[in-house]
Amino acid sequence: MERSNEYSPILEARNIRVRAGRALLLDIPSLSVREGEVLSVIGPNGAGKTTLLQTLFSLQKPFQGEIFYRGQPVHADHYAIDYRRKLAMVFQEPLLFDTTVFDNVASGLKIRRMKGREIRDLVEEQLKRLGIAHLSGRSARTLSGGEAQRTSLARAFAISPEILFLDEPFASLDPPSRDTLIEDLGRILRQTRTTTLMATHDRLDALRLSDRIAIMKEGQIVQIGSPGTVTRRPANEFVASFVGAETILTGRVIKTTGGTFVVSVEGQGIEVAGEAGYGETIVFCIRPENVIVSTRSSSHSSDETTSVRNIFPGRIERIVSLGFFQKIDLDCGFPLVAYITNPSLESLFLQTGKEVIASFKATAIHVIRRKKGED
Repeated sequence: MERSNEYSPILEARNIRVRAGRALLLDIPSLSVREGEVLSVIGPNGAGKTTLLQTLFSLQKPFQGEIFYRGQPVHADHYAIDYRRKLAMVFQEPLLFDTTVFDNVASGLKIRRMKGREIRDLVEEQLKRLGIAHLSGRSARTLSGGEAQRTSLARAFAISPEILFLDEPFASLDPPSRDTLIEDLGRILRQTRTTTLMATHDRLDALRLSDRIAIMKEGQIVQIGSPGTVTRRPANEFVASFVGAETILTGRVIKTTGGTFVVSVEGQGIEVAGEAGYGETIVFCIRPENVIVSTRSSSHSSDETTSVRNIFPGRIERIVSLGFFQKIDLDCGFPLVAYITNPSLESLFLQTGKEVIASFKATAIHVIRRKKGED
């Protein structure tokens, strides 16, 4: 989602630590949520995503640290209650009352003692926005998973929250329901500019919806930035693997020139854009969409290859269908992963065992600089 970078913080966390016995579940020195942005927190199961959301929502008291809402510390119980009234949360499993869809969406408004006509107008607006107006009188018990989650979201948007918390909101949905709901939610967030904090283990969900992405591992945020930054310039090997840089290699610098250097990997020389010292051990990654696969009969002309410094013969080890494109595992003397479109797969007659040519630019390689003390 492309938006302006001019945001002011609406929510800040400082030195947040959450413990369960001796285990440290959360260790966040600082986190700032900008007003109007969609910030996704992604990471594997057990990374601390839900704990972070619950802590920021003030459902789980931090072991230590402070939370600030519009610069005001959220400490005293009376203020914490007032703070939570400005928020809404949607969980993985819809938590609906045993009543109609209309009454579920209206529940937060009734708690706020709004008048009947105002409630009706607001509920009807959200039902229409989420595409479930025709379900208004339906019992929540009869809803499909997608319909129930849409009802949950309509209830959340009905109270016009200043911050919307989403905890794995699409995880339990079937693919068609998931795709259409993500599309509709993205549209609504653009329209309302609702500040949103979403936890998910699915990087594609985050990439489709987010202005920024925070990667979590073992209770810590290891990188935060725009989707483009975290995917193209991952901070470490964990982030690289989690955001889809499927080829991660280690080698030693055997040649340096102005602006590029050559790394030896399994006896193959790979040219990389940038600076490095001779003999230095380098870890780098290559995203699969930056790898071009061709056959000798369809190989590039000299004009087309002028900017491609890395060209290797290889053998297809495996082809995996990922829907609209194919993932190809290659053996080029080193492992290499490429994505290719379905029409290209057919036109090149690619199959397991076939000899091909793989190429990628020196500028398409991202070097991961390890910090001191890292193995």
